[in-house]
Amino acid sequence: MAQTPEQKFELITRNLGEVLGADQLKATLAERDIKLYWGTAPTGRVHIAYFVPMVKLADYLQAGCHVKILLADIHAFLDNMKAPIELVQARTKYYEQVVKSILRSLGVPLEKLEFVVGSSYELSREFSMDNYKLAALVTEHDAKKAGSEVVKQVASPALSGLLYPGMQALDEEYLGVDAQFGGIDQRKIFTFAEKYLPMLGYSKRIHLMNSMVPGLNGSKMSASDPNSKIDLLDSKKDVQNKIKKAYCELGVVEGNGVLAFAKNVLFPTSELRTGRAEFVVLRPEQYGGNTVYTNYESLESDFAEEKVHPGDLKSSVAAAINVLLDPIREHFESPEMQQLLLEAYPPPAAKPKVVKQKKKHNKRPDAVDAEAKADAGAEVKAVEEQLAKTNLD
Repeated sequence: MAQTPEQKFELITRNLGEVLGADQLKATLAERDIKLYWGTAPTGRVHIAYFVPMVKLADYLQAGCHVKILLADIHAFLDNMKAPIELVQARTKYYEQVVKSILRSLGVPLEKLEFVVGSSYELSREFSMDNYKLAALVTEHDAKKAGSEVVKQVASPALSGLLYPGMQALDEEYLGVDAQFGGIDQRKIFTFAEKYLPMLGYSKRIHLMNSMVPGLNGSKMSASDPNSKIDLLDSKKDVQNKIKKAYCELGVVEGNGVLAFAKNVLFPTSELRTGRAEFVVLRPEQYGGNTVYTNYESLESDFAEEKVHPGDLKSSVAAAINVLLDPIREHFESPEMQQLLLEAYPPPAAKPKVVKQKKKHNKRPDAVDAEAKADAGAEVKAVEEQLAKTNLD
């Protein structure tokens, strides 16, 4: 069934945190389908919050968008060496496999997607020249501000972190898209691109932003904080243990990472996988039995009214997460994928053991000296006896 431009606009913008350039989006859709990209830098191991942008990519494909996924390998290296240059290639391959595996598990057709590796064009003469032109226009203040929510902040930052926002802005032009999709933490980079691309004679793009999903501890879910996230390849037991430790106070909705995950991942992925949004709170019969929720609002209302216990919510979310992760775990069980994982994230080198010398306690210095001389004398005597024996032989 053909969609109207209005229906496509609704599908593209639903559940987003913010849209910059809504009028431009409507005008473009009135003429044709849009081209957009979502980028990810292959740094730490992929965590479960990646399901959030994947769900949105499914919306874009349903709306007829041409979607490109940028595997931003150069960005990964520039971001304070989150990915050392010798590991970037392997991690780029790993990220592509993970993204494809997530999308397959959700029933999203991969033939409608185009994967692009950043270094395939970011090392070209034309891109480099535009990067230099930007460097002549952009102030240090603007570059630092643009990357403040995305680039790793350290006491003495490297110059590479200042190049990151400009390169992401140029990606919009070199990927030939109408829009860029990302998290709302990228807003400063998006407004940076809107300011500086026209100075190079390029058009201002549309920017589509997802809200950020709280981590298990209530803060942002981050690959660098193992306590805030669930790795896509975590075992079932690890998932259960992490959810069990997650912040989830009785009746408290604000900052509740477990509830937020149900809202942003479990309900939407259920709809994609089965055709209906559904989440089941598992409970023993003596406590009321299982309850099936067909929308998040009902679940949140019951939790706020303390009709759903945190323990039941946690165990139910853990069970639903493990169902989501099963096909991804299975994909990475092959020897080929295990080897790729080892190359992308090799185990840290073992630290050399330091042999501590025994301390001689409760002895006067002259007694220690005397003991050392006696030991030395014994060693000399043993050597003399060995030499004498050798001469006799």
